Amino acid sequence: MASKLTRDGIVAQALAVADEKGIAGVTMRAVARELGVEAMSLYHHVKNREGMLDGMVDAVFAEIEIPDGAEASDGTTASDTTASAWRETLAERCRSARAALSRHPWALGLMDSRATPGPATLRHHDAVLGVLRRGGFTVSGAAHAVSLLDAYLYGFVLQELSLPFTAEQGADEVAEQIMPPEAAAAFPYLAELTREHVARPGYDYGAEFEIGLALVLDSLAAVRDAAGRASPTSSSLTSGA
Repeated sequence: MASKLTRDGIVAQALAVADEKGIAGVTMRAVARELGVEAMSLYHHVKNREGMLDGMVDAVFAEIEIPDGAEASDGTTASDTTASAWRETLAERCRSARAALSRHPWALGLMDSRATPGPATLRHHDAVLGVLRRGGFTVSGAAHAVSLLDAYLYGFVLQELSLPFTAEQGADEVAEQIMPPEAAAAFPYLAELTREHVARPGYDYGAEFEIGLALVLDSLAAVRDAAGRASPTSSSLTSGA
């Protein structure tokens, strides 16, 4: 078994351990045990636990859809993102990232924490910036956009995963526990929200994602347009925006 060990195989097993037990359960010894080897065997392929975490985060980034125009794994390049396409391209990226983080909840606090990010991480960030720059954002505007998009994305997924109910379980019963009828007079607006929104049949908190994402993208479009009016010229990295 040890002779067949690879870095990718170790990272894949570490992902499985984290998905099952959380990030605290990922140790060199635990991963080695799942692989049927001694912990020392792993050090031939990963420097230490931090190196394993680097690989795990990179693997999660690799699961996120690379925005149109980014270099693919085979070295080809998709068609350039036009100024009018940046919005939907980034929306799809955020949807894909939300799905990946929902599969790997432990990754939420680690995604941008690595001092030695892997190639998939760097490729992803460069692709996102490329979409923004080709879409007409200034350098500083692209930085603001990435910050806002990721703050919304990570924050929403964190809240979504922390809720005391799921779409399948139904929020109405939990809402009644949180806001019982006798508390309605003391907290009228919470009671109104519970009655008129959360407790309605078919309520799904996840549906809020698209609403918030549209608002974020609307705001970024306004920033982009304002910067364009203030400075109509663009750098050579943009393509006709």
